[in-house]
Amino acid sequence: MGAFLIWGLLPLYLKALLSVSVLQVTAHRLVWGCVFALLWLALRRELSGVRRALADPGVRWRLFASAALISANWMTYIFGIATNRVVETSLGYFINPLLNVVLGVVVLRERLNAVQWTAVAIAAAGVSYLTWSAGRPPWIALTLALSFGLYGLVRKVIRVDALAGFASETLLLLPIGAGYLVWCEIAGHAGFGHQSLAVDLLLVLAGPLTAIPLVLFAFGARRIPYSTVGLLQYTAPTIQLLLAVLVFKEPFTGPRVVGFVLIWTALAIYAADGVWRGRKLARLT
Repeated sequence: MGAFLIWGLLPLYLKALLSVSVLQVTAHRLVWGCVFALLWLALRRELSGVRRALADPGVRWRLFASAALISANWMTYIFGIATNRVVETSLGYFINPLLNVVLGVVVLRERLNAVQWTAVAIAAAGVSYLTWSAGRPPWIALTLALSFGLYGLVRKVIRVDALAGFASETLLLLPIGAGYLVWCEIAGHAGFGHQSLAVDLLLVLAGPLTAIPLVLFAFGARRIPYSTVGLLQYTAPTIQLLLAVLVFKEPFTGPRVVGFVLIWTALAIYAADGVWRGRKLARLT
């Protein structure tokens, strides 16, 4: 729950960094996230996990792919917050669980039951209606859902601990992120050290704010039923949607409401089916 609360409240943090460009915030998130994760692993004397992961060429390439996907996800999310489209970013994380189901069918050859197919069909209708009513696809939401879904898929096939995996991912992209920040400094566009102490501290805070919820999630998901995790994951986009409407005063009327209601209906059907199947399996075992 702590992980989802941090992710849900993240728009408040990012709104405080509107004076820094999207690319720079992404780069700082990458660099400080890597520093924080490596220090954490060093204190726990678990740096060997990073060395083992990066020593295997196959694992290294998969981690590079997952790092690229999560970076694209961060960049899109920060862009959505910066351009006052928090409602659409929340939509992406409402769609994500159902998109994961589709990826499981297409990539992992998993099978869905009739209830799950019904949920996917209703969600697709909701996205289609939002596209038709707005005259364009909700590309921020779809990019967030697809990038995070593919990220989870890649990480699913890599047997690396959550924190060691995160440290390895950010370490692989560290030269790119650090190099870009150095270039910004040389070109006179850097935000860090040139605005205020508050902005500098917020940029450094990107490290723990990125790593801690990932670790909390991995720690908690191993200790509670996965059906419970599935229900809790809707906490973050719900908080984001409430912030968008109540705090940032973004419009949420008419076609948007209809589209969201269709997607919420699909999620309710899918979640109820997951809980029912989880309880049935528990009784059998």
